[in-house]
Amino acid sequence: MTFWTLFSRAIRLRCPSCGVGKPFAGLWRMHHRCGHCELEFEREKGYFLGSIYFNYGLTALLVTAVYLPLRWFELVSRLPLMIVTFSFALLFPIWFFRYARCLWMAMDHFFDPQTPVK
Repeated sequence: MTFWTLFSRAIRLRCPSCGVGKPFAGLWRMHHRCGHCELEFEREKGYFLGSIYFNYGLTALLVTAVYLPLRWFELVSRLPLMIVTFSFALLFPIWFFRYARCLWMAMDHFFDPQTPVK
């Protein structure tokens, strides 16, 4: 399976194996298995610890990419910029949580594909 296929499935919050099943039952709760192909989403305890790196990394990259140029060239004063970037750094990871987990599953499936139960 190609990287771009898996990336597309992760961005659409779909199963990395079949691309049909939905990993999330709600905003925070995940299914244990894919409803379509029976792929087990959490291979072991602590499996999704790696998704935190995706979430933290993208948050830090975006905050840095916005804060440094705006502060360096003094396009925005310090206090409003700090309030906006701090708020973003708190809220973005909450929104990106599901995508980080799906990206983690896609990367894992790319390097170590797991065959569904069926």
